[in-house]
Amino acid sequence: MPLSDIAQARAFYARLMAGASRSADPRFEEIIASVPREAFMGPGPWKIVAGRKYVETPDSDPSYLYQNVLVALDEARGINNGEPFLHARWIGCVEPKPGEYVTHIGAGSGYYTAILSKFVSPGGHVDAFEVDERLAKAALENLKPYENVTVISANAIMQRLSPSDLIYVNAGVAEPPMAWLEALKPRGRLVFPWSPSPATGLALLVTAMDEGLDVKPLMPVWFIPCCGAGEFSDSPPVTDQSRAWKARSIYRTAERQPDDSAVAVYDTFWFSSDPVKPV
Repeated sequence: MPLSDIAQARAFYARLMAGASRSADPRFEEIIASVPREAFMGPGPWKIVAGRKYVETPDSDPSYLYQNVLVALDEARGINNGEPFLHARWIGCVEPKPGEYVTHIGAGSGYYTAILSKFVSPGGHVDAFEVDERLAKAALENLKPYENVTVISANAIMQRLSPSDLIYVNAGVAEPPMAWLEALKPRGRLVFPWSPSPATGLALLVTAMDEGLDVKPLMPVWFIPCCGAGEFSDSPPVTDQSRAWKARSIYRTAERQPDDSAVAVYDTFWFSSDPVKPV
């Protein structure tokens, strides 16, 4: 495919992403168009998710990647580069800004890391955690042009996170680690796929407000489990999807005991259906 046609396909894809994001950030379309997705997918042809199976592209034409499709990074393990419109919506919700510090957990081969790095430029930084050594190696290579990114080949559950304006998680979490919540700066945001039971899966946006931790459910989602935080307990705190959608705040148990508003209760904190209020 001629380079001019690839640029045209990428530009239209960026316009669609900007629309899906519902973002008021005037940079959105330009940033998406500036990051070539094919640079992070490995050599083509590629395997694209269709329903519950993978379909191989006819050839290595990058235009196949500029659609709202998941692309296999590790077909055998079901690890994919995620759905573009979903990530556009997440980025629109968390509003990364120049100068902010981002922790990206589950960076894969680095595509959405690169996009986040553009949103926080100039002056911002992204720590990109990837537990899979092969993918971390690919991310390290792919992200060399992005000087404000540090790739960390490690499990983010086992590491101390830097104080972050945004923690962006791309793996299913049954119980969000308290350390992630504590790493949020004032007005910091944590977006992650919450899967406290096999029947429950939704994206949550947690914001560190002056009054406490605000929770906003965003959309139904399903991600591969996060190593060390994605395992279901024998007695899941939430067994009903509709109940999980009622979450509006998080309280530390030491500061406020669970009450009738409790949606999900863990050892050290709990989700409440009440909006945030002073403890």
